[in-house]
Amino acid sequence: MGRAISFITLFFFLHVAAYGVLGDSPYRFFTWNITYGDIWPMGVKQQGILINGQFPGPQIEAVTNDNVIVNVFNSLPEPFLISWSLLLSLASFFSLCHALLCSALLCSALNGIQQRKSSWQDGVYGTNCPIPPGRNFTYVMQFKDQIGSYFYFPSLAFHKAAGGFGGIRVLSRPLIPVPFPPPAGDFTLLIGDWFKANHSTLKYVLDSGRDLPFPDGVLINGRGWNGNTFTVQQGRTYRFRISNVGLTESLNIRIQGHAMKLVEVEGSHTLQNTYSSLDLHLGQSCSVLVTADQPAMDYYIVVSTRFTSKVLSTTAILRYSNSGGTTAGPPPGGPTIQIDWSLNQARSIRWNLTASGPRPNPQGSYHYGLVNTTRTIRLANSAPFINGKQRYAVNSVSFIPADTPLKVADFYKIPGVFSLGSISDNPTFGGGYLQTSVMAANFRDYVEIVFENYENTMQSWHIDGYSFWIVGMDGGQWSAASRKSYNLRDAVARCTVQVYPKSWSAIYMPLDNVGMWNVRSENWARQYLGQQFYLRVYSPVNSWRDENPIPRNALLCGRASGRRTRPL
Repeated sequence: MGRAISFITLFFFLHVAAYGVLGDSPYRFFTWNITYGDIWPMGVKQQGILINGQFPGPQIEAVTNDNVIVNVFNSLPEPFLISWSLLLSLASFFSLCHALLCSALLCSALNGIQQRKSSWQDGVYGTNCPIPPGRNFTYVMQFKDQIGSYFYFPSLAFHKAAGGFGGIRVLSRPLIPVPFPPPAGDFTLLIGDWFKANHSTLKYVLDSGRDLPFPDGVLINGRGWNGNTFTVQQGRTYRFRISNVGLTESLNIRIQGHAMKLVEVEGSHTLQNTYSSLDLHLGQSCSVLVTADQPAMDYYIVVSTRFTSKVLSTTAILRYSNSGGTTAGPPPGGPTIQIDWSLNQARSIRWNLTASGPRPNPQGSYHYGLVNTTRTIRLANSAPFINGKQRYAVNSVSFIPADTPLKVADFYKIPGVFSLGSISDNPTFGGGYLQTSVMAANFRDYVEIVFENYENTMQSWHIDGYSFWIVGMDGGQWSAASRKSYNLRDAVARCTVQVYPKSWSAIYMPLDNVGMWNVRSENWARQYLGQQFYLRVYSPVNSWRDENPIPRNALLCGRASGRRTRPL
């Protein structure tokens, strides 16, 4: 293993010398071995995915602009891929510079941070060939101009239901101010619904054309009821980074007797509103500050499902270091099916315009609301039956994977793998059909995307490679008149947005990241059964200034097998 690490280290220093893309920032090297192993998260033995023997996997901790090298050995008997909720979800708004009402100095600063970007490290099948059994692949990432709380997860074959996920912390550089004092401690909470059945059984259910049953429970950091203890000292303040890594359900979190001050969501500092409980929808992450200002006892941290007729809950313990071990009464109840409550809370989450982002520029220096959009894309989810099987769709198209990753096929100009324009910009409200759906888009366009939910179910959407401003959400049907209610001043920027039942959510997004990017439901059963597509953001320049070249270590498969990886 030591020889393998040395080889990989040498390889990437040669890679840096050849490409010069990673700069002088520090390097952080990780070597991960992916295996199956027995886990008992709910008292029943299951087959879980372990990373270096751990469930959940090891945490990645880095600083803005760090170069992160993760060498992944696949010891599973089937192909495997890891994706990253932060990777290339960049706040790189330089491409809008000349359209913004900002100073020449700011424009110069924004142009100065332009850097090569790529979807080659995204870790989903539309962009990357899977890691074959017994092989390895090394992800080379720079956490460029990012801060905040994120997570990683397996993206193939419903592996996410077996584990393989872990937390990511990206800290600010020392000279960039953070809008709150350094906390006394920093905790990660990976929360999510869970099934007692093995992931292979759940995959068989979906492949058979049926939907998943209701989950069996909720986990915190891979454990059930009172399975985790977080020790604090009285009078001190702590940061809790919380991610909903579950498969199907929105969750609510609350800490008995303690207020939670929201300070960050997916890389954006927020107005520091205080909440007694907080909704976290599928795929979302946030940071809250909690002050240990109560009598020295044990207090429950409670996580429970939202918008479900049967409420599932689990707990952890917040323990004062001088506690006698007694709890302060029963676990507190929380909201259950109240949609308006959650909607109002979501609207209260705003961008902190005076806080710095990953660079010294205040977040509010990006005047996103003063830029004219160049295109409106309306996306409606649906749940059609196709060929007698349950599927899920976007604008009537239920995505099916091609025999070759789309990014690879696009790079090598392999015909017949996908067709641009195979998904409409607007809902068709027709019957569902199967298609490898790819939407064409132009580099440096500025788009409005409206997610329209005509179902009675909660939806959550993620766009790889981007952060976007959530400018509006409401009940009913979206229309052009809905724009009158948009928040064009301090809407929060993040990479995942919820859409409430019979409701809509709207975002503004600069297409400043060339590549083939996955737009998907974060409900993993819906994603698996087709509620996703790819957005191909294209630049005719074909310059390394806009996008990194194909990596020399890129895996090739399908119709690209046997081709060279040296950039053409």
